[in-house]
Amino acid sequence: MKTLLIKYLNETISEAEKYQLVEWLKNSQNEKTFKEFVKISHRLNKQYAELDNEKAYLEVMSRIQRSKKRNFPKKLIPHWLKYAAVIVGVAIVGYGVYINSPLNNAVPVAPQITLQLEDGSIFIIDENSHNTIVNSNGEVISQQINNQLIYDQTTFGETLKYNMLKVPYGKTFNLSLSDGSQVVLNAGTTFKYPVNFLPAQDRTVFLNGEAYFEIAENLENPFIVKTEDLDIKVLGTHFNVNSYAETNMTSSVLVQGRVTAENRLFNEDIKVLQPNDRVFFENDKLKVENVDVQKFVAWVQGKMVFVDDSFEVIIMKLERKYNVKIVNNYTELEAINITATFANESIEEVLRTFQTYKNFDWTIKGGVVIINKPKYVVTKKGKMRKDFPL
Repeated sequence: MKTLLIKYLNETISEAEKYQLVEWLKNSQNEKTFKEFVKISHRLNKQYAELDNEKAYLEVMSRIQRSKKRNFPKKLIPHWLKYAAVIVGVAIVGYGVYINSPLNNAVPVAPQITLQLEDGSIFIIDENSHNTIVNSNGEVISQQINNQLIYDQTTFGETLKYNMLKVPYGKTFNLSLSDGSQVVLNAGTTFKYPVNFLPAQDRTVFLNGEAYFEIAENLENPFIVKTEDLDIKVLGTHFNVNSYAETNMTSSVLVQGRVTAENRLFNEDIKVLQPNDRVFFENDKLKVENVDVQKFVAWVQGKMVFVDDSFEVIIMKLERKYNVKIVNNYTELEAINITATFANESIEEVLRTFQTYKNFDWTIKGGVVIINKPKYVVTKKGKMRKDFPL
């Protein structure tokens, strides 16, 4: 952590590293360590004198004075920060101000992808960097290459050790598991999986959200995706699972191969899927239908495909895709169904397209999209008139 402190003072610390510093200080033991750092801060200044710490110190003090003049909310500053001389305190204040400042209201800061190891360590994943993930014992867990984590066949003992990836709204992430299986995680997804799969055991992972799987074939060790209410069991295949806890709409579509879907609510409710089949719940029972799978897996290529979808379903997908909150005050939109495909369009462009189905007014501020009944409507003669409420 010393390196991060010095990097902050010299303005070379990245936003991801600032977040890592803040997360580290949330631990009570780390807070105690921090207090010791404060006591010996003058020694650190001498130790790193070659980094022109005097100049950094003056800049930090200047920022502190500016912060006081701006009257930032006290709740952003932990009670023990007032004892910090220079080093870590400003890092936390700086990060809190960056996230909460009104200046950032127009462009919300997207949360970071996080990786939690078995030992509780949390890493912030910057999709534009290459890193080696190492646990507290100095063991290499995985390699990060931009938007992907890669695990190999290295064995860590005879017990399963799990990692957990959390992908926030507005992002997707790729994962190569130790058996060679490939996983793409959609926005708003939490995925728990073993660092290594053990011989003679099922390859079991846990999903809350949405993921696309390309499973390495292994006839002896089935691959099982567990969700809150559905288990998908495969030997080697390509499929998508959608199981966001907040929607209560778990489903899976099969692209290639063969899978078995097992209802966790009723043990004997089991369905076998063939390619282009979709399994979903209806009255707590599993039902299978034949579908165009492209609609359900287009997100893997960064696309959104809507086929006769309700506005309610569309809103949920837009919130995850663009990391926004959508408030729909125009209930008449709930009665329309939309068919459309989007690739690289902005949310503004998407909303303008939806206006061609039924006109509405919308505004975007601070990451919140507010949809209202239109003040003006188009008459049959193509003229605009104000739509007064009755």
